[in-house]
Amino acid sequence: MYLNKAMIYGNLTRDPELKVLPSGINVCSMAIATNRVYKDRDGNRQESVDYHNVVVFGNQAENSAKYLAKGNAVYVEGRLQTRSWDKDGQKQYRTEIIAERVQFGPKNSGGGGISSGGDTPSQTKGSIENKAPAVPDYPEEEINPEDIPF
Repeated sequence: MYLNKAMIYGNLTRDPELKVLPSGINVCSMAIATNRVYKDRDGNRQESVDYHNVVVFGNQAENSAKYLAKGNAVYVEGRLQTRSWDKDGQKQYRTEIIAERVQFGPKNSGGGGISSGGDTPSQTKGSIENKAPAVPDYPEEEINPEDIPF
C-alpha cells in the first residue's frame, strides 16, 4: 500500500486566487508559510521557514477565496503532486498540495499560535481592533450533511 498525504498548518503569504476551469469547476491557488524553531549544534535558537503551494477545487475553493486573506491561519490536508511543463525549452517543475480538506484558523492568530492568555481584555482590545480584519458575512444557508468530510 502506498501513502501520499500532506498536512500543514500555517499562514497565507498572499490572498487566494480563484479561477474557473472551462468545465465550470472552481480552482483556488494559495501559498502557505510554515515555520520551525530548533537549536543548532552550538545551542543557538534557529528558525526555518518553508513555503507551500496549495490548490483547492470545487466548493472549498470558492469558500477559501471568499473567507481567507493574506496572513490568515489555515490547516490543509491533501496529497502532494508535482507538475512539469516546458518553458523556453527548459523543463519546469512545481510541487503542490492538492487540498482535500481546508480548515480556517483563528482570525486574529498573528503568528499561528494560541495566545498565552497573559494579557488582560483591556490590553488586547485595542490591539485586536487595530489588527483584526472585519468579520465576513457567513452564508445563512443550512449545512448539507453530505458536505461534511467525516
